[in-house]
Amino acid sequence: MLDDALSNHAGKLILRLVLSILIIFHGIAKVMHPSSMGFISSTLTQHGLPTFVAYGVYIGEIVAPLMILIGFRTRIAAAIVVVNMFFVLGLVHMSQLFSVGDSGGYALELQFFYLFTALSVVFLGSGKFAYQPD
Repeated sequence: MLDDALSNHAGKLILRLVLSILIIFHGIAKVMHPSSMGFISSTLTQHGLPTFVAYGVYIGEIVAPLMILIGFRTRIAAAIVVVNMFFVLGLVHMSQLFSVGDSGGYALELQFFYLFTALSVVFLGSGKFAYQPD
């Protein structure tokens, strides 16, 4: 059986890997389909925010997840993902806040998974298996 310290660090690594890899897919999709930035910009404009804020999606869905993946400034990067998810929830998904999806699950389960997984990484840190352990 693994000792407690090794299990703790391995668990943090798994949490970091899952969070970062799954969010990076969303960032890659936005890079491959630049027209999605038009949707993001128009959503920001509708809420009275400047359109340049749309480029923050690249920080929240590519840069920060890469930092989490390698374990560099992990807590800061995870906090960026948390902020990114609040923007996603507040600007795009508020109408689904109390909704059930087509398959019977909570409509925003993926968004809340990302939010609370990132929040967990903020509190737990990177663990030993990181470029810059904390």
